[in-house]
Amino acid sequence: MPKKGAKTGGAGKQAGMTEEERLLYMQQRAQAEDEMAKRKEDMLTQFLKDKLQKEERNSAVNLHKLTQQWRAVLRQTRAAELRSDIAVLSQTFERVLDRKDSVIKCLVCDLSEAEQQSAQALRSHLECVDCLLALQKGRLASLEQQWNSGLEGLSYEFNSEREQILSQHQQECTYLEDVTFAMEQFYIEVDGEARQDYQSTRDDIKNRNIEEKHALRIQLEGTVEGLWRQFQQALRSYNEATEDRHIAFESLRTRDQRSAQEIDTQMRRLQKMQDSISALRSRLNSSQRESEGAARGLRAAREEVTLQARQLKAQLSRARAAERNQLTNLTIHSNAAAKNLQGIITKGERLLRLAEMCRKLETEHEKVLPFYTSSLTAEEESQLKANAMEPPSEELAQAMLDYSVLERFWQRYNKVLLEHLCLERERGALTQENQQLRILLRQYLDGISVSDEILRHRNPLLMVSRPTLAVQPTADAQRKRHTVIEAAHVVQRTL
Repeated sequence: MPKKGAKTGGAGKQAGMTEEERLLYMQQRAQAEDEMAKRKEDMLTQFLKDKLQKEERNSAVNLHKLTQQWRAVLRQTRAAELRSDIAVLSQTFERVLDRKDSVIKCLVCDLSEAEQQSAQALRSHLECVDCLLALQKGRLASLEQQWNSGLEGLSYEFNSEREQILSQHQQECTYLEDVTFAMEQFYIEVDGEARQDYQSTRDDIKNRNIEEKHALRIQLEGTVEGLWRQFQQALRSYNEATEDRHIAFESLRTRDQRSAQEIDTQMRRLQKMQDSISALRSRLNSSQRESEGAARGLRAAREEVTLQARQLKAQLSRARAAERNQLTNLTIHSNAAAKNLQGIITKGERLLRLAEMCRKLETEHEKVLPFYTSSLTAEEESQLKANAMEPPSEELAQAMLDYSVLERFWQRYNKVLLEHLCLERERGALTQENQQLRILLRQYLDGISVSDEILRHRNPLLMVSRPTLAVQPTADAQRKRHTVIEAAHVVQRTL
């Protein structure tokens, strides 16, 4: 009821308001309702947040309690498991320890046997090395003696040839010095005579030219004075009367022509003098060219002698280089021989080590009978020994006789090679048999199993006649087989 009164009161208020006031009232009322809704929403949000925090605290406390209880249970179960593991490990450790002790005892026995074999091999190796060292020392002594004798011969030849070349070079040097001195004296004399002739000719021409110039100067001065007097007289006559100008001009022109002719003649005389001077200069140049030609000839002779001396020096240098190369080659060959011998010794030591390692892998039968039995009869063996005692006639037989000591080695090598080939063949047969067994096993497993993939293919269960699973063993498989370790693999791992 109060709400209705309020509504009616509000309606009455709105009825007494203008349009603008009504709009303002409606806006204020909407804002108040929005603020009220926001406050309610904020209060609800704060309440939910507080409730969520309380639930989280309770969850954390409960989780901590569960974790503590679960840890206690896990400790008990884990302790029981660890006790059982420790018991198993202790038993395993004792068993492994016993096995290691037995292995150590076996290894100690093997080590003692290996030390004995190593001592025996070392003694035999030292004996062989002593023999080889004695042989090498003898060969080196003979090579050193040959090298010293060859070096002394080369040194003697080199010193004698060097003294001969030095004496010849000294003689040629004195001869060249004498020739050079004579050429220089001759050239100085020729140059002095040419200079003296040139100076005298130059002085004569210069004096003659000075005299002619002096005479021409005197003559020209007299002519100029006469012309000057005539000019003064013509000037006076011009002043006196103008009628005589033409006559005076003509007379002056003729005189001028005569003076020009005289000047021309004097110029020709001067030209002749210059021609004579140039002729004298050409004669001087020709004499200089002749002297230069003689000097060039002397220089060519000197250069030829110098070239011969250089050729002799080059021959001497080449001879020294050839001897140096011979000495270097001899040193290189000796070093190469020493290196080859060292390589042979290293290879022998490596072979001995390999033999020791292979001896450990030999069976008792191989140790007792290391060589295969000969297929020859007694008569054939006696015939072979008789042939071996005869001296060889060919170089190849002599070379083969040098390596007759290695006959036993090649017998053992061939035996091992044959055994290796037999084992390879047996391995191939076993591999083939293994593949066949794998195929049969796969067929059997496919036959006893049922699946979509197997049903798509041929299945022995769906066949009328079942194929036999038995395989006839081969002759190689029927034989007794032994486990064999290849010595080459063991050597590759140990080296």
